[in-house]
This record gives sequence, structure tokens and C-alpha cells, in this order.
Amino acid sequence: MMFISKSLNSRPLMLLLMSLGVVLLTTAPLPVRGAGQKSGADAEGGAPVFSAYRGVQLGMTADEVRRKLGHLKDKSDEQDFFVFSDNETAQILYDSDKKVKTVSVDFLSGAADVPLAKTVVGADVEAKADGSVYRLVRYPKAGFWVSYSKTAGDSPLISVTIQKIQ
Repeated sequence: MMFISKSLNSRPLMLLLMSLGVVLLTTAPLPVRGAGQKSGADAEGGAPVFSAYRGVQLGMTADEVRRKLGHLKDKSDEQDFFVFSDNETAQILYDSDKKVKTVSVDFLSGAADVPLAKTVVGADVEAKADGSVYRLVRYPKAGFWVSYSKTAGDSPLISVTIQKIQ
């Protein structure tokens, strides 16, 4: 299995790699807390605003996920890869009990129904000077974190991740 950074700026190359089963990983650094960003303690008291993707939630079994999502491109005991269109893909990672521990979704430029940062992390997120956006919010009481990442450029890649806190 090969892993590659999602910092690629070539959409055709990304689509080719994804079709070959190459796993794309978010390599965005953890955010530095500043004005307008919630710490884990702040988020702990609030309820998550985003906890499922297309009905898939943390803790579901692999069989439940596969029935719910269809569009299965590649599967294993550890992860599944789904392709909904040329512009929308999802990776679902499983723990040793074959239950969902991570949901990671990628939207390429032109995808339909791309969530806004506010609907994922509960607040608007200010873009950096280059136009990129990144925010991670932890929900310790709920046992997971969510992140929203958008690359810079004319054809941004937007990644939304829900992950169980280990």
C-alpha cells in the first residue's frame, strides 16, 4: 500500500492515483490556536455540529457502511475506499473490531454538496493569505474530533475528517 500527501496540486494526477488505490493522507499541520479558535476544553461543553457523512458514523460496522454507501472501489479489513464521482471520494478506516474509527472525505473542485467549514466545525474559519483553510475541533465528551481543510488555488481540495479519539 502506498501513501501520498494530499498536497498535490494536479487534479488529473490525484484522480489517477486514487483510481490505482493510492491512499491520500491529509498532511496539514495541527492548527495553532489563535483568536476565534476553540480549544479542546471549549469544544468539550458544546455539541458537535458534524458527526456523520452520508449516514456513516463512528462505531458502525464495515458491513453497515458498505450497505449504506455503495460505490465501493476498494475494500479491506482496515479500510474501504468509495468513489461517488470524479469529484467526491471517501475513505473509511476500521479498528480491530471492524468498526469505523475514521471517516475522511475529499471534495475536488466542482463537487456537489460540499459542506461549508461552519457546518463541519461549528464556526466560520478565516482563510489564510493564500486562501487555504484549516480547523480541527475536539469533542472529548463525544469521543472524537472533526477537521475541515481546504487547499489554496483555483481548484481547491476540501477534506472533511471525523476521527475517534484514541
